[in-house]
Amino acid sequence: MKKVTALLLAGMLAFGAAGCKKKEGGEAAKAAGDTIKIGFLGALTGDVAMFGKPTLEGMKMAAEELNAAGGINGKKIEIVEADNRGDKQEGASVTQKLISRDNVVAIVGDPTTGITKVAAPIAQKAGVVLLSAGATGPGVVENGDFIFRNTLLDSVAIPACIDFFAKDLGYKKVAVVTSDNNDYSVGLSQTFRDAAKGKGIEIVADEKVKDGDKDFSAQITNIKAKKPDVIFYSGYYTEAALMMKEARKQGLKANIFGGDGLFSPKLIELGGTAVEGAMSALGFSPEQATPETAKFIEAFKKKFNGAEPGLFDAQGYDGVMMVADAIKRANSADPKVFKGELAKTKNFKGVSGTITIRDNREPIKSPLALLEVKGGKFVLKNKVPVKMD
Repeated sequence: MKKVTALLLAGMLAFGAAGCKKKEGGEAAKAAGDTIKIGFLGALTGDVAMFGKPTLEGMKMAAEELNAAGGINGKKIEIVEADNRGDKQEGASVTQKLISRDNVVAIVGDPTTGITKVAAPIAQKAGVVLLSAGATGPGVVENGDFIFRNTLLDSVAIPACIDFFAKDLGYKKVAVVTSDNNDYSVGLSQTFRDAAKGKGIEIVADEKVKDGDKDFSAQITNIKAKKPDVIFYSGYYTEAALMMKEARKQGLKANIFGGDGLFSPKLIELGGTAVEGAMSALGFSPEQATPETAKFIEAFKKKFNGAEPGLFDAQGYDGVMMVADAIKRANSADPKVFKGELAKTKNFKGVSGTITIRDNREPIKSPLALLEVKGGKFVLKNKVPVKMD
């Protein structure tokens, strides 16, 4: 009799627990149904955190603004964040976690080409939209129809810069330096070589370095002997700063030029006066702001105690806004549905420029901003319009 009573009691407890679980699950599902989760993919620590942190800042600003206005289709936007530390293996792990555990409908990031290329096939296989707010090199959107980006492509920016250098600045000789363990750098250097053909630009030196190198004396010695008008470095700001310190030490007067990998206050902090005159080509400048950009800058300064936003703040903000716009137009937060509307984005008035997604899911973006380090800060050197077709 005691055994029967115990069995009955166990059954009642199990039924009660199951009922509670069912109720809790229903409530959780309801809460999830009221929220649209967008994942952040980027580094918050490590060497490329200077790209990841501002991307996340911009994303959070966009979510706050959208939620204050009532959300999207009656649902709040939630930004889910994690730190991939700039590591490819961790980038893959974070991507998988955002998809399988956090149930995001879209991922904005990574700002770097290398990690985006690792994350893209994972997102594509899972049917989750990935929009990189920074990857500018090749081999990204080719992963499939869920993969997008909103940044000014190297294939657009570099030819425009070369035209400006050749026609306006009179440069004829360029030394190219590539970080050969960095996907972004390898791709950008090849883009430069291809774009320089037939433009009256001679590549007089083609040197190799690696991310993490500290000694650039041999490369600078070789470059100095070739007497270039400018050094094109396709990597990131850390090595660029150290390279220019060595260049000035050896008496080389040529300035350095690169893509958005050079755009960081850390370049100036590490390089000091050696990086005066350094130039970075990117798709955002707070100078000569459009009404959309001016409004964003004002809100950013108010939120961050007078600090001025940079490229990655702007592109992170635009990334969330573009995803939200697509969800709104599709009237659905299902990535299989709203990816079609994202692909149709035309003349989107972003804070980082006007953006159109072409048939291959690649962005065309105008204008190009060429920034120069002057007086210890980045200032606008030239704005180049980009043909939007």
